[in-house]
Amino acid sequence: MPNAIDFTFSDLVAGYVISYDEGNRTIELNTSDGRPYRIRLTDTTTAELVRNLGDGYLDATAQLAKMLQHGRLVHIYGVYYPEDEVRFEAKHLLMFGKEPDEFRFESPGWWVDQIARIADFYLDDEFGPGATAFDYRTYRTDLSVEGTKAGTARQETDTISRLVYGLATAYLMTGRERYLRAASAGAQYMVDNLCSIDRGQQIAYWYHALVINPDGTERKVFASESGDDFDAIPCYEQIYALAGITQVYRITGDPKLREIIDLTVNLFHHYFKDADRGGYWSHIDPVTFDPHSPSLDDGTRTNRARKNWNSIGDHIPAYLINLYLATGEQRYAGELAELCDLITEHFQDYDSSPFVQEKFHGDWSPDREYGQQLDRAIVGHNLKIAWNLTRVNNLRPNAGWVAFARRIADVMPTVGMDRQRGGWYDMVERHTAPGERFHRLVWHDRKAWWQQEQGILAYQILDAVFAHPFYAKYARESAAFYNGWMLDTTAGGVYFNVLANGNPFMLGGERSKGSHSMAMYHSAELCYLSAVYQNLETEEQPLELYFAPRPGAFGGTLRVAPDLLPPKAVRIMQVWVDGHEHADFDANAMTVNLPHSTEPQTVRVRLAAKAVAFGADTLRIGDGTASISLSGSLTPPRLGVLREAVEGALDHGCRRVELDAAALVYLDPEATRYLATLKQHREFELRVTGAAGQVERELRDSELNQEMVR
Repeated sequence: MPNAIDFTFSDLVAGYVISYDEGNRTIELNTSDGRPYRIRLTDTTTAELVRNLGDGYLDATAQLAKMLQHGRLVHIYGVYYPEDEVRFEAKHLLMFGKEPDEFRFESPGWWVDQIARIADFYLDDEFGPGATAFDYRTYRTDLSVEGTKAGTARQETDTISRLVYGLATAYLMTGRERYLRAASAGAQYMVDNLCSIDRGQQIAYWYHALVINPDGTERKVFASESGDDFDAIPCYEQIYALAGITQVYRITGDPKLREIIDLTVNLFHHYFKDADRGGYWSHIDPVTFDPHSPSLDDGTRTNRARKNWNSIGDHIPAYLINLYLATGEQRYAGELAELCDLITEHFQDYDSSPFVQEKFHGDWSPDREYGQQLDRAIVGHNLKIAWNLTRVNNLRPNAGWVAFARRIADVMPTVGMDRQRGGWYDMVERHTAPGERFHRLVWHDRKAWWQQEQGILAYQILDAVFAHPFYAKYARESAAFYNGWMLDTTAGGVYFNVLANGNPFMLGGERSKGSHSMAMYHSAELCYLSAVYQNLETEEQPLELYFAPRPGAFGGTLRVAPDLLPPKAVRIMQVWVDGHEHADFDANAMTVNLPHSTEPQTVRVRLAAKAVAFGADTLRIGDGTASISLSGSLTPPRLGVLREAVEGALDHGCRRVELDAAALVYLDPEATRYLATLKQHREFELRVTGAAGQVERELRDSELNQEMVR
């Protein structure tokens, strides 16, 4: 029989313990999608607890039998023996906590400790162990898996920017001055050495790289020298050049950085934006800045008049949300909404494929012949869309964005997730051929660190907003794979890629910890936002953030919202300025009025999630009318809060209930059915004001739209 599996091989199985037979030493286990496995322990089976960067080995072998309780998530690496029946014998078990419902990566300090270790890894390797001075002329883009600098003297702008973002974020989470000094030095180095300013046109643009020659002279590289982007100015490189300096600006309010940010945004609007059809061109000519230039077509692949996910969607997480969080300026909120509208309008392709369409011609017709991607999907981009649509919906509610995000969330586990071993795949074919059950993996079964990040953050925020048990499950499973297999607990840092079974992929550029594609951006972003989202979900631990505003920064008003979260989901508990408690802040608006100072200040802010992710606050009862303010996300588990408020008002004799839905970002159909049934039984007048986005659509679809007041 061709291709018969009649040989032994090792692999990973991830799943939930159903039972353990200690006499036969066998585990009954179900995978994420419910497939049963029987696994046998041997005399040489070992077990350990998941460990963070900097942790020592945490042996659990002696306690293993007692730890195999029902419901525990476990990763088991072992050997298959295809004999009379296929047998799987465990060699190594990875446990995620001492108790079945304990996950060490959900402990309050996990992500803070992790980002500090990653920051130290990069700083020590780039500038010397324990360095407190940071000369970026010694920085190098390429680092080996151990953190050793490569022999090349190349400094790529985007990689420095990613490092600066990571270091600034490490300061934001820890308050350690070393990280802020390094981030600020890197931001200044970028502006001084890699940024070109055209005052006449009021634009700024960024060089691709700087090469420092052995004699100390410099050679600046303007047009990209990377793969499909060669000899062009790709939009995504200009986008990611802003990631680092925008995060430093968010912390310090440095007006010089704000000027460069604004001038680069002008570049996007003047030369990359398609004023006729919307969106941003993927590439422009390095001389003329023309997206239609013949020079962008080299005969084998073309960047002429093209658009893609990176040129449209990457604006949102790389700098635009952080710029809005720092300034509160509505023009940035408008740009976020415009981008989400474009993504929702053009990227859905579900009549053809379960994956989004992410490359386009100038007229938005699909481009399925580009370079290596052809008609292929990048799993992480699908997840990234769901994550960012959900974030922006918290700012500007929109029913279309919610529907798209939730469709991605429902579909992706079936086509992009490895439900046998955990984690998310990389590039896959968008379509299956006749007779194929699985979307073919383009390269092999590797899993990139940044795509694991997208999966974790997408399902964490979906769970936080919509409280669906499957979202919580996939968020936890994704975080388990990342923390179990992507962390290099020996050398430090995070692996670029691992294979499906969790073993590091150690070939070519993907063996590196520093490269054109990797520095500290995604790993730091994950640490920061996982801490934020877990705080929002568990509602158990406060979150502390640190800022260092310069004199006069932000007009004296520091905005400290950690992300685009549901309205009223988080509030300020306490503030300290230069070590002294400071009382001049707005807890709900999450703003701090800074005291006047001629020196930079250190601001520590303690944030806490509200007791509930949905609120129904009775503002007034009188004259037979109850006014109730709704906020957050009204999902089935939270329906009791609404029931208590509305029925409590009716029990007080109210015959009219006014619901203010201006701060409500999601309304589940079960809630509208409850209201319709209650009106039928209690005969009262219902009025809803301020409904927008998905909330407004749900009321219309449920035929409760007559209750809405404009």
